[in-house]
Amino acid sequence: MSLYYGAGANNGVARVIIPDGASLSLVGRVLKRAGIVHKAPLFIGAGRVFGYGTRIRAGEYDIPAFATMADVFIILRKGEVVHHPLTIAEGLTSAQIMQVLSQNELLVVPDESENAIPAEGSLLPETYYITRGTLRGQLVERMQKAQAQTLATLWAGRQKDLPIKSPYEALILASIIEKETGQVRERNHIAAVFHNRLRRNMRLQSDPTIIYGLTAGRGLEIGLGRPILRREIEKHTPYNTYRIDGLPPTPIANVGRAALLATLHPSSSRALYFVADGAGGHRFAQTLAEHNANVRAYRKTQQ
Repeated sequence: MSLYYGAGANNGVARVIIPDGASLSLVGRVLKRAGIVHKAPLFIGAGRVFGYGTRIRAGEYDIPAFATMADVFIILRKGEVVHHPLTIAEGLTSAQIMQVLSQNELLVVPDESENAIPAEGSLLPETYYITRGTLRGQLVERMQKAQAQTLATLWAGRQKDLPIKSPYEALILASIIEKETGQVRERNHIAAVFHNRLRRNMRLQSDPTIIYGLTAGRGLEIGLGRPILRREIEKHTPYNTYRIDGLPPTPIANVGRAALLATLHPSSSRALYFVADGAGGHRFAQTLAEHNANVRAYRKTQQ
């Protein structure tokens, strides 16, 4: 019994993977190779005596330093597996997110049908905690449920008298706002611009919608890698808000909670225009004349 409750062999936290369906003998050998137990036969024997062999759960474990055999059995029986953080950045398209997931070695894809691209905007970007061997399809479902719940909650508490008529329209507009700025402090102001334009039946004229219409959101590095050409601005696609009225047919990216919140609670502003200021932010204007002056100021920063 002293060996069962005596200090283990590892002098630091040891990570070990117990394969699915592993026998007690295999588990003992795995723990010995990882330096967790002094002798595999002692672990195997103790497991048989106490009847633990059939109650060990597969998975990835962190075993504390000097854990006793009793401690190890408790950990393996409870299934206290390692949870890894996986952060999905805001503003990625569904195609981009699937590429990120396909490169994660912790996820398992048992069926080729799971390679299908989820509906644009249906995934919530945030940090998820996953275990080794998680099915990619299950994670995608978690992300979809999280987005649906977030959207429903925020829509219920939205500012009144907005020109958008449904949660899905809010999701579409939020995706445009997400792609227009990385500045948290600007999102509500940009949201106000787009709401103001929708109320006046003005086209949104958002550059990211042009890019999405040209690329369909494909590729890990979404974008053109160059300025948008005049002929591309004039090219009619279902997403080009320089050429269509109102909102595009679908979101152009997956949006986080902050962009949704800004969309549903725009700032009190009469601005109808904005342009980059050359320093990572934007200048806003209520009139076209003021906007044109801001455009000229921006162009000077680019010379």
